[in-house]
Amino acid sequence: MLKIEVAFPDKILTNSDLGLELNERTKKLGGKLGILERRVCAEDETAIDLAAKACEKLFKKINKDEVDFIIYCTQSPEYFLPTTACVLQDRLGLNKTVGAFDYNLGCSGYIYGLAMAKSFIQSGIAKNILLVTAEAYSKFIHEDDKSNRAIFGDAATATLMDSDLANRLGEFELGSDGSGADNLIVKGGAGKANFESSSSRESMFYMNGPEVFKFTLDNVPLSVEACLKKNNQTLNDIDYMILHQANAYMLKNLRRKIGIEKEKFHSDVEKTGNTVSNTIPIAIYNAQNKGLIKSGDCLLLSGFGVGYSWGATIINL
Repeated sequence: MLKIEVAFPDKILTNSDLGLELNERTKKLGGKLGILERRVCAEDETAIDLAAKACEKLFKKINKDEVDFIIYCTQSPEYFLPTTACVLQDRLGLNKTVGAFDYNLGCSGYIYGLAMAKSFIQSGIAKNILLVTAEAYSKFIHEDDKSNRAIFGDAATATLMDSDLANRLGEFELGSDGSGADNLIVKGGAGKANFESSSSRESMFYMNGPEVFKFTLDNVPLSVEACLKKNNQTLNDIDYMILHQANAYMLKNLRRKIGIEKEKFHSDVEKTGNTVSNTIPIAIYNAQNKGLIKSGDCLLLSGFGVGYSWGATIINL
């Protein structure tokens, strides 16, 4: 089974809390998304705080001195530079021989991280990789943006990737379509905005929901089909499927289009919302703890979203 730990902020933002803030009906906020509450960072808390918490929990189960690489997935970095992974290495007290880098990917990020970690291990670059996902979207969603505040939550995860897990991973199906970049974007704060600091709604997080929904339904079933083909598998060979946990409505439609039984399909967003790159490892963690997956199972994972980017792979547990 996978060695994964998760961490959340202490602050819980329920639909009732959000409704009071925005003068909006709670039922309307929850609606078909299936999200009742989410965790959000405090003012003085950032994604790296959650990342460190997840890693420290994992270190209670593994020898941290054996970690020789950090791969850190985030769209909530601490700085333009240095890379947050280097800051995390020092904060965790890991050896200075540990390699470390960030990569900027959202909801497909965990799949890409698994692909890179597998490659590093099989090429002999590393033996025990700390794959970290950490997001704090709440920091750049405008306070009046009721739709996105209702969807997204903050979290972090830490996964140990070793040779055993690398050997259990199948082939990867990865893809991207940058023509959809403007449909999920934060326009302010980076080079395109001339590094100007702005808190206007136009410069903060924006999502074109209908276009993202269309992209997802058009591409994810094809990606799943291609992944199965690459691994010489069919849907009948899959014991359990975990997709990026965007929201209940999206997952319901994807399950129907893919054509997999409800009992084999993970859907659990009520208490966390969409935690971006964290949703797949959180879902694996919960599925393991609830006994929904067990040793010997064939697990299909699929992530998709901002970029646009997508990826899928198979794990034999």
